[in-house]
Amino acid sequence: MAGARRDGSLAEWLEAEGFAPDASTPGSGDASAIADVPRVRAILTAAAREGRAVSYSEALGQLGLRFTRPKMRALCRTLDAIDRDELAAARPALAVLVVRESDGLPGQGWWTGSDARGYAGAWTGPEAMAHVRALQQRAFDYWRGRQD
Repeated sequence: MAGARRDGSLAEWLEAEGFAPDASTPGSGDASAIADVPRVRAILTAAAREGRAVSYSEALGQLGLRFTRPKMRALCRTLDAIDRDELAAARPALAVLVVRESDGLPGQGWWTGSDARGYAGAWTGPEAMAHVRALQQRAFDYWRGRQD
């Protein structure tokens, strides 16, 4: 990503990329919410408890933001951070719950990252969907009935 420092924090990257609140634009919200790991994680765990995926647009909407590609890319950095924490705590990954509205699958970044968990097939189609659904089911099963 242009302008991103590998050793910098997510908040530093967002600031360098120009994400700042713009109260004059309806739906712009506080873009720093994208980097609020506990808040984004809470959105994902709530969805997991409900046994459902969320679209990128829905996740951003729950943060008070409209969908834009730069905001989606920033959200993906937060999802990566969340999954690192989840996997370190021996919990199922949560980023797999965030999907495109068009086909119900995660975006390209998820497939090229470590989150794809060894999957080497096409990023679309029935095999991809089966892989994603299996990982989503792990999250649903884990979070059903939990409040932590």
